[in-house]
Order: sequence, then C-alpha cells, then structure tokens
Amino acid sequence: MIVAASNRIHVRVLLAADVVASVEILPRVRPPLARIFTGKPASSLLNVVPRLFALCAAAQQTALLSAIETARDEVITLATKQHRIALIVTERIVDLVRGLFVGHLTPDVASVAAIGSAISELSALVRSEQPAWGPPQREATARIVAAMGALGVPNDGSALRSGSPLARRVAALSEVGLKSAPTGHSFLSAADDLNITNRLLGDDSTFCCCPDLEGHVPETGPWARQMTRDRLLLRPFGAAERLTARIVEIVRLCAWLEAGAQIDAAEHGIIERYKLGPGRAAAAVECARGRLYHAVELDAQGRISRFEFLAPTEWNFHRRGPLVRNLQGAVLTARRRCDEVRALIASLDPCVGFTLNFREVRDA
Repeated sequence: MIVAASNRIHVRVLLAADVVASVEILPRVRPPLARIFTGKPASSLLNVVPRLFALCAAAQQTALLSAIETARDEVITLATKQHRIALIVTERIVDLVRGLFVGHLTPDVASVAAIGSAISELSALVRSEQPAWGPPQREATARIVAAMGALGVPNDGSALRSGSPLARRVAALSEVGLKSAPTGHSFLSAADDLNITNRLLGDDSTFCCCPDLEGHVPETGPWARQMTRDRLLLRPFGAAERLTARIVEIVRLCAWLEAGAQIDAAEHGIIERYKLGPGRAAAAVECARGRLYHAVELDAQGRISRFEFLAPTEWNFHRRGPLVRNLQGAVLTARRRCDEVRALIASLDPCVGFTLNFREVRDA
C-alpha cells in the first residue's frame, strides 16, 4: 500500500484583470497513519513505513525509528548515526536530482543520458545496505558528480556552465518567472524544533495539518536551508532562486559523501531526537522536500498509543504559506499564467501532485 497516491493538493487562483486577488488551496488528504499505527507494537511498524511512502521513504523510516528509540531511552552508536545520516543524504540527492528534470529538464533531449546515468547511480546507493561508507560508495558518488557535470554543474561550487541545460533553465526562470518581495518571509530550521515537537502531541488536533509558528508559516526545503545556513541577503526571489539552491545542495551533499561522510562535517540538525516525557518522544529529519517530524507515545507494553507526523507539504502549501505569499498580488498574463504558477509550485516541491485552475473575479 502506498498512501502517497492521494498526496495531491488543489490550487485555485482568483484573478482580477490578470492580477492575483487571492489563492485558495484545498489541502491534500493526509495518510491516516495515526489510525493505522495506534495499538500496534512499535517495532512491527518500522519495516512497514517504506511501503507507505513513495517519497522520502528512508527519511520517514528514520524519523519514526528515532522517535521510538528516544521514547524507549535507547542510545545509538556513532556508527549507526553515521550510517543513518549517509542514508538520508543519499536519498536527498536522489530526490533533488529527480527534481531537476521534473518540470525543468524534461523537454531537453540532450540531458536524458546524463540524467539517466545519475538516477541509476543514485538508486543503487539508496538500495545499498552496507553499514559503512567506503570506496564503492565514493566511486558511485564520483560518477554522479560527472553526470551532473554534463548538465552544466561544476563540482567546485562555481557558476553553472554557460549554455548548459540547467543554465538555460535558470535564465528562463529569471527572465519570465514570478518574483516575490521578501517582506514577511521566514524559514523553518532546527531552531524551531522544540516549539514544534512540544505541540505535536499537544491538545491542538489541527496543528499537524495546519501548522504555524506564532502565526507565521515559514518555508522549508533546499532554499530555506541555504538561506538559514549561509545567511544570504533576502532579495526578490522566485523559482530561479529555489532551483539554484537545489543545484548548490546537490554539489555540497555529493562533496560530503566523497569526503567520507564524516559526522563532524555533517549538516547541522539533519537528524534530531527529542524526549517529551515518559514514553513520549519526537524526531526531526531534513529530507529533500524540507523538515519532517514524527512523534510517538508508547504505552507500558511498548505499543503506540499515539502517533503524529508533520511533513514539509503542510508548510509550503499552507493556506497562508509560501505559495500563497508568492502569488498574492502577482500579475499573470493569460498566455503564461499556467506555466508560471506550475514552475512556482515545482520550485517548492517538484514531486507534489496538484491540480491547478484559474477563475476570473469581478467587483460587485
């Protein structure tokens, strides 16, 4: 069973003379994991999780496992921690590379061979069950870097090669893509974990499907990570900036793997665990799409009495979230409006399923 089949959002853009008057988002139907998990022995669910999610399966499994271990007061070894971080990083590269051609490079026939090579290598890494990061993994990562080079991505972090497929796509998005003002924009990070994890098992049953941080709805994902990590100056931004952030992250993560996947050089906050009380705990994992949270409460027999999760989708496609803020007040001409909005949605999450329609409104 893959519950992600119903993981779709519905977006309606209301226009007044080509200007976005408002945006309505009908949220996706969240998988009923709380109902599925409640009353089950915690250990019996760990192998089930990857079959429940088509995307970020390793991150979902790691988040649940980390939450359960913390609720049980279990301590993991450094070797186990390193293996899990390497697995999360590898899965992130897989999803980030996939996101480069979903809505971006698909029409570019010349890119197909390079993309196919990269995806093949990445998939082999994700399937690998070796507990340590060694020469085979480093060699596969090097081949991934070479395949990315064919798309115009230097491995030294410098600018995209002029005229390359990705350089052309970034330039196209910069020229015609929607640009939003930075006013009021914020980014989700590990600094918000304590606030969020304490609310996951709280009394507000709406928090996991409609979250906020003191009224604010921050963005999460590669661009949010880059802005938080590098403390870049926030300027007018859009799909081009988010696509560039994905490319930068792929290069950075590949470099970490090639260097040996050392814990002391790992990304801050990539996997975090939080004890919330007797038999209660939560975990946060940075997956490709953004920051993911799982929280559990165990009964005296070790069965799950409560389970909650909060995915990146709930932030980025919140009714007051980044998509709405980016569209509100934008001018969308009839000729390009569909392409522009689709590119914006893909920049927030290239793998989310969605429907999109436009409606003209007139003043009474």
